[in-house]
Amino acid sequence: MEFKDYYQTLGVARDAPAEAIKKAFRKLARKYHPDVSKEPDAEARMQDVNEAYAVLSDPEKRAAYDQLGQNYQSGQDFRPPPDWDTGFEFSKHGYSKAEAADFSDFFAELFGRSGGGRHTSFHAGHFHGVGEDHYAKILLNLEDSFHGATRQVSLRVPKLDSDGRVTLESRTLNVQIPKGVREGQMIRLAGQGAPSQGDGQPGDLLLEVHFEPHTRYRVEGRDLHLTLPVAPWEAALGAVVTVELPDSTLKVRIPEGAQNGHQLRVRGKGIPATPPGDLLLHLEVVLPPANTPKAREVYETMARELAFDPRTEARV
Repeated sequence: MEFKDYYQTLGVARDAPAEAIKKAFRKLARKYHPDVSKEPDAEARMQDVNEAYAVLSDPEKRAAYDQLGQNYQSGQDFRPPPDWDTGFEFSKHGYSKAEAADFSDFFAELFGRSGGGRHTSFHAGHFHGVGEDHYAKILLNLEDSFHGATRQVSLRVPKLDSDGRVTLESRTLNVQIPKGVREGQMIRLAGQGAPSQGDGQPGDLLLEVHFEPHTRYRVEGRDLHLTLPVAPWEAALGAVVTVELPDSTLKVRIPEGAQNGHQLRVRGKGIPATPPGDLLLHLEVVLPPANTPKAREVYETMARELAFDPRTEARV
């Protein structure tokens, strides 16, 4: 996927105020609108202009785009870093696939969403107000889901200053993380969204949960994946081994004759949601090094006495 320089598309500087962006859009729209333009590529150019304006005319999208794209050139190979938009507070929860259909894959990758209204929410309040809801993505430690926690969350809120330029304001919230929260789930903070018109209640703030990459575990929905190293004799003869979980330890039986890559499922030991997920253990047979005379003797004995050719066995 190629990076799109929206400022270049509209022909404006990166620090251009909102009025300059609007003026540039109107000028290009008059030039490339398919109903009046005689340019051979008018329709494609108009789509590019519309896409650039959709981002740069929106202070929230523009602030996020500016942070992400400051080191990229137009046409450069591009993949957004994981969780690049964490901590930005948006007044909309992205575009649906249908809404983003007229824009490029680049736009959809940054500002699209998949199934955004189907998330389950935890409520940290009781009244869903009439003001506009706001959305933000937060990163949590996996352990927070197993224990529950109170975390301080800092959010960046894009605003237009008096000159029409985008600025970022910060606010910090103490958020109660419920036990069993899973990736993609929403934590709803009542009254922390946009103020309402008149005397009504403010909207809510919905925090979409994502987990920091973990050194040992991989999360997939409610399930927890873990690579479990085992010794050759544990795999060959079977054994009971101890597995460390984020909230406890667990005794697991390795079946006799287990092979490298074998998967064991322990039901109910994944994310403690309702219902809980499973723990999936991926066995990794680890060979001890032959770095002592005794170790070499053991390996030499195995080589002589075990009628085993792994290349032949692999073809059976």
